[in-house]
Amino acid sequence: MVIAARPKARSLAGATVLQLVPALRDDPTGQAAVDVALTLLQSGARAIVAGEDGPLVGELRAFGGEWLPMATDSVNPLVISRNSRQMQKLIAGERIDIVHAYCAAAAWSAISATDRMPVFLVTSFPDRLMTAAWPRRLFQSSLARGDRVIAPSSYISRAMIERYKIPPDRITVVPRSLDTAKFSPAAVNVERVAALRRSWGVLPQVRVVLIPGRIAPWNGQMSMIDAARLMVAGGDRNIAFIFVGDDRGQVRYRSALKRRAHEHGIDTLIRLVGHHADMPTALAAADVVVIPSLRPPLSGRAAVEAQALGRPVVATSVGALPESLLCPPRMRDELRTGWLVRPGNVGELARATTAALALDLTAHEALGARARQFAEFMFSPQSVAEAIRGVYTSLLARDN
Repeated sequence: MVIAARPKARSLAGATVLQLVPALRDDPTGQAAVDVALTLLQSGARAIVAGEDGPLVGELRAFGGEWLPMATDSVNPLVISRNSRQMQKLIAGERIDIVHAYCAAAAWSAISATDRMPVFLVTSFPDRLMTAAWPRRLFQSSLARGDRVIAPSSYISRAMIERYKIPPDRITVVPRSLDTAKFSPAAVNVERVAALRRSWGVLPQVRVVLIPGRIAPWNGQMSMIDAARLMVAGGDRNIAFIFVGDDRGQVRYRSALKRRAHEHGIDTLIRLVGHHADMPTALAAADVVVIPSLRPPLSGRAAVEAQALGRPVVATSVGALPESLLCPPRMRDELRTGWLVRPGNVGELARATTAALALDLTAHEALGARARQFAEFMFSPQSVAEAIRGVYTSLLARDN
């Protein structure tokens, strides 16, 4: 069979891009596909999204995007083969230039469909690499075979290079987007913030250290309890430590946290308030947000949410968290948006949180403004969609 030649270098205008998502649900993948589709249309390209039905289908169609029903996330070999044949017809009939697969099953179908055809394949890795038995790891390996591979963080990128031996120049790091319009100081109702603080039993003059995330040993809440003891050892007890997160299935660990706080004599300063649906309001109620993870979290989303609300962040240097904020040595001290500490180092955690609380009003507002600007620049839906569009543009601009 003769392999068809790819077209000569050209721009994105007039090109057709097919995105393959599990479903057009209101989740990070579905929203990213819709945001990218809008950016493509604004660039003069045609945008098709294939996947299961979902609430974002209407939004996609409203601005001119096209939706194609397809079971792209099925691991059934027959479905994967059927999808591949359908994609081959699409590529030929609709003159598709780029196929972008967001999940492993879709990537397998796309690999077969694009073989020997004049089309580029882009793949997006998830926030975590599979570490289970080799069949699952082999299945996920399809995402390493794109002409360009998108990783959600440098942390994942390094792991991909090590596991799949991907040439670094084929990988582009594009973080997950955050709805920075929702997570915005301007969108938060100050009366709701005040009411929430009252529901936590926090007086107006008391400073709030907020620790978001599921109550679980690997999320490091015990380290925060121990750090809290060091922080108030000098007599300053004008602080409330608010742990916001689901604790289902962790009854013993929750009890251990309360017991440790009682042993330290700080139980009156600790609040384990459970899950809170309105995280923008919860974050806005904080003076500083602490993420004391002991293991790499699924993403650095909590740190990004806090900065989008203009809050200083203290986080541990695990996983993608160091990429989610600015601090020395990556950035000059006067440009920091937070602090990084070693996981499990209670002394460092206490000192960094104390430093964040010690900021005067001017410094606190300046740091908050930088944090908000950083979140908008790196993680807004528009910024992320533009970055993905840049990947498409660079492929089409190749001199073939």
